[in-house]
Amino acid sequence: MEPTFMEMVDHLREVYGAPLAVTSAYRCPKHPIEAKKTSDRLGAHTFGRAIDLAVSGADAYKLLKLAQEIGFMGIGCAQKGAISSRFIHVDNLSAADEFPRPWLWSY
Repeated sequence: MEPTFMEMVDHLREVYGAPLAVTSAYRCPKHPIEAKKTSDRLGAHTFGRAIDLAVSGADAYKLLKLAQEIGFMGIGCAQKGAISSRFIHVDNLSAADEFPRPWLWSY
């Protein structure tokens, strides 16, 4: 994982005030999720600059607000379906990395 990104994640955990359960972090470009991508661009996880955090309900709203305040530029929300499969994605890619950022999306 990229050190500056991990400093941001650690700060997020501190201001959130509780442990953060990680569901996905670094992924090899051959990981099935990355291999399925249709573009020729690898995702933020393959650069060690993204993490998915298990969170739902009011906790998800709190985490979203804090992630924006801290400066995460990519935020994805998966809040449908079973509680156990809900998560928030955060990354620190930027327009300088040739990614459309800031960006907020849902899965």
